[in-house]
Amino acid sequence: MSKFATVTKRLLLGRPFRSDRLQHTLLPKRIALPVFASDPMSSVAYAPEEILLMLSIAGASAYVYSPWIGLVVALVMAAVVASYRQNVRAYTSGGGDYEVATVNHGPRWGLIVGSALLVDYILTVAVSIASAAANIGSAIPFVATHKVEFAVVAILLLTAMNLRGVRESGTAFAIPSYAFVIGILGMIVWGLVRTFAFGDELRAESADLELVAEEQHLAGLGFAFLILRAFSSGSAALTGVEAIANGVPAFRKPRGRNAATTLLMMGVLAITMFLGLLFLARLTGAVIAEDPAEQLVNAPEGYEQKTLVAQLAGAVFTDFQPGVWYVIFFTGLVLVLAANTAFNGFPVLGSILAQDRFLPRQLHTRGDRLAFSNGILFLAGFAIVLVIAFNAEVTQLIQLYIVGVFVSFVLSQSGMIRHWNRQLRDERDPAARRAMRRAQVINAFGLVMTSAVLVVILLTKFLAGAWISIVAMAGIYFVMGGIRRHYDRVAEELKEIEGEQVTLPARNHAIVLVSQLHRPTLRALSYAKATRPDVLEAVTVNVDDAETRKLVRAWDEHGFSIPLKVVESPYREVTRPVLDYVKRVRGDQPRNVVTIFIPEYVVGRWWEQLLHNHSALRLKSRLLFQSRVMVTSVPWQLESSKRASRRADRSRPVAGDVRRGLFERRGNGDRTREPRS
Repeated sequence: MSKFATVTKRLLLGRPFRSDRLQHTLLPKRIALPVFASDPMSSVAYAPEEILLMLSIAGASAYVYSPWIGLVVALVMAAVVASYRQNVRAYTSGGGDYEVATVNHGPRWGLIVGSALLVDYILTVAVSIASAAANIGSAIPFVATHKVEFAVVAILLLTAMNLRGVRESGTAFAIPSYAFVIGILGMIVWGLVRTFAFGDELRAESADLELVAEEQHLAGLGFAFLILRAFSSGSAALTGVEAIANGVPAFRKPRGRNAATTLLMMGVLAITMFLGLLFLARLTGAVIAEDPAEQLVNAPEGYEQKTLVAQLAGAVFTDFQPGVWYVIFFTGLVLVLAANTAFNGFPVLGSILAQDRFLPRQLHTRGDRLAFSNGILFLAGFAIVLVIAFNAEVTQLIQLYIVGVFVSFVLSQSGMIRHWNRQLRDERDPAARRAMRRAQVINAFGLVMTSAVLVVILLTKFLAGAWISIVAMAGIYFVMGGIRRHYDRVAEELKEIEGEQVTLPARNHAIVLVSQLHRPTLRALSYAKATRPDVLEAVTVNVDDAETRKLVRAWDEHGFSIPLKVVESPYREVTRPVLDYVKRVRGDQPRNVVTIFIPEYVVGRWWEQLLHNHSALRLKSRLLFQSRVMVTSVPWQLESSKRASRRADRSRPVAGDVRRGLFERRGNGDRTREPRS
């Protein structure tokens, strides 16, 4: 890597961490809460609004059902939180729902959960960022008119912060997350105090607008279907709960207990804020229309519908504008940071799937800052594509949302029931059996609730866009299956066979590729001769008659004992003539091998890479596909590469290297790479 790229990387990400520092990056509960629970806590900013948007189709009279829908959503959330507290205690390795389903239902079901969660994490980033753009756009018109650009920049900033490491990004996210919770809870409490203690009448700016039903005379099954659609949209408040189960290894010990405590704190805060905002919406008469231009008949000209949170803040903090700005600012900020839940869940899950050979191995390893860098980059790339494709519109993206997470909920809870059944077969202690039975009942209740919600989501959202998520899940499932089959085939081909004899080549024909007669060529010839091949020859490709004649004359004048063969190239191509010649030389004998020696320059500056070695690179890439052909690069370090090497040798040692004698302090105070004998 060039010095410029290295310096840029260090400025953005910081100095790399040693592997033994992994223990220091583990999170206490106060940091783990904003890192892993920011998504379910912040989803209260758009989940109540989505309920009202769906109900607006039937007119303002349908708003009377919003508190009851909210109570059912809160009940489901409580059931899911209670169920996952059992999960994180039983499975602390970080596999979460994927591990539970794989162990208790089998690899295929685990793969279904894995594909569902990958899709859901990508959508979590897209929905959270799009919602942040909408909330900030309520106060800043420029953001409202440039939502896609805002979303892309926000995703890139989040990516850079997460590449710096989980602990560092968690500390940066903790303050705005807690500020958001304080702002929302403070707004709810102050709104209740003003209403019931001071007798003030709170009115949202949209309270006096007349909301006309989008679909007239909606009754019977049609109205019931609308209620179910509102419930399924409000269930977006449950997303992100599973991220804590996937992130258990990031907690300090005891991991399971700390994760369960964090889940409880997250559940209490999210349910309180969710129900509080719905209650304030009823109290202030806030109106949220799915199609404001058509449904709000008496809206003033140029009326821009604000988000529910912005309207409630304006109603509660009527004479205190800083309070309004505080709520809007931290709501928008925490919705951006809420995507961090996915940035911590997706890379860990991707690493586990890669370890099981369902995803590329590059996703398994940690980067310089002990974060799963490749997984973070994959997530950011897919989320940016979604944001651009759906124009950063929450209402469009929300239709794709939560299908995957409820698939994982259902398979996880059913897997936990089987887990407890196996544990009960071997457990004889009455107290332990009672605890297991209690946990099993909790998971069974969670299974019933999440299964019912999944059916509702599939019925109400399939044609509205959920089918896209299902197709994506199926596609990822088959791709991961194909990756696993590939790795299995490679492992089968490469496995060591006990007692197999190594067959030596019968004949080694060595070829040194020559373009000019200079020092790199002389080094390649000397090295090739030192390997003592059966046949050694130099080969040049004739792409310019004058240059070739000049090379042949110089070769004869030096009197080399190694013959120089000229291969004709009527179309001035280098790669194809060399390949054809190598095939002729190799022959059909299975024990004959051909060794190609290629002289190469080693340069020290990034721009020099653009000027050298491209022909050699193309040739090597083609030769590597030829059987019984060995390719050897013979490097020649140019002066720029030597200077770069000396600069690298003057780098500072890491802790302990001087003491161990790997580095030596010179008199001028510099530390140089000077191994002691």
